[in-house]
Amino acid sequence: MQKLTKFLYSALTLTFIINFNLPVNSTEREVKIYSGRHYNTDREVYKKFAEETGIKVRLIEAAGISLIERLKREGENSQADLILLVDAARITNAAKAGLLQSINSPSLENDVPDDLKDPNKEWYALTRRVRVMVANPKVIDVNKIRDYTDLADPSLKGKVCLRNRKSPYNQSLVANQIVNKGELETKAWLSGMISNVSKPFFPGDISIVRAVSKKKCGIGIVNHYYVARMLAGVNGRRDALYAKKTAVITPSPAHVNISAGGVAKYAKNKAEAVRLLEFLASPRGSKGLAAPTFEHPLKEVNQNQIVKNFGDFTPDKVTVDDLGSNNSMAIRMMKEAGWD
Repeated sequence: MQKLTKFLYSALTLTFIINFNLPVNSTEREVKIYSGRHYNTDREVYKKFAEETGIKVRLIEAAGISLIERLKREGENSQADLILLVDAARITNAAKAGLLQSINSPSLENDVPDDLKDPNKEWYALTRRVRVMVANPKVIDVNKIRDYTDLADPSLKGKVCLRNRKSPYNQSLVANQIVNKGELETKAWLSGMISNVSKPFFPGDISIVRAVSKKKCGIGIVNHYYVARMLAGVNGRRDALYAKKTAVITPSPAHVNISAGGVAKYAKNKAEAVRLLEFLASPRGSKGLAAPTFEHPLKEVNQNQIVKNFGDFTPDKVTVDDLGSNNSMAIRMMKEAGWD
């Protein structure tokens, strides 16, 4: 039986120990996770890992930025073994900051596609998220929208709503455009799109879906799974009704972001951390993380009918490493364009 004991709570951090009836000789084996993923369903995956391996899982959840700052403060005294973060820039920045270590794992090399892992073997993707557009057909002509760049069209003046500049998902989208279109074309796109924005900027993707449904604007950019969760009623009946008033538009090719994991630089339980990371990135583990959250596993499409109704998507050729490398430039260009 699972014993889930919460022993620390604050506005920023939730800490859990996931224990199971393990053999006596295995009780000292453990792995400590610092996770920027905030899904209760993840713990079911950890439970299966613990049951099959006899390795106890300790879980600390917090915002990605908070986790990175905590790791920097703790230094060699950190208790983290495995780091899980959402967004390409966050995981690549963690590597650049020297918070992760290179590992040698044939199974990870086999299970994670080349464009979704670190060339230096410090991190590996676990799930995929597609950045889509959500539109209100009663406000705009959805047939005229095919790509993110279409949001710069003057006909959408006052009809575009965006999450604020601090959103790592938007930063990675702009980095994606820099790689795909070049700096000059991206600058022109940003200028046109920001001039179309119905301000103020929004704090989250769900608030954008609500605004679009209420005709406060006509179109916005969100991660696909936020819309799926709303349609599924995860956030309640009202949000489900809001989401049903919108249409999801997936560019082809589409910008794909990730959640990913890496072994902490000062991991005290490195072998256990590698084994858990291998489990999470395996076809079974990746699907276990992605299926209930409406994300996509590493090598297949989420089979939930709500997600399938969004249509197929073709990832573009931009690697996660490319997104991280262009993050600083993306933030600078967003700021210069007036993206608050």
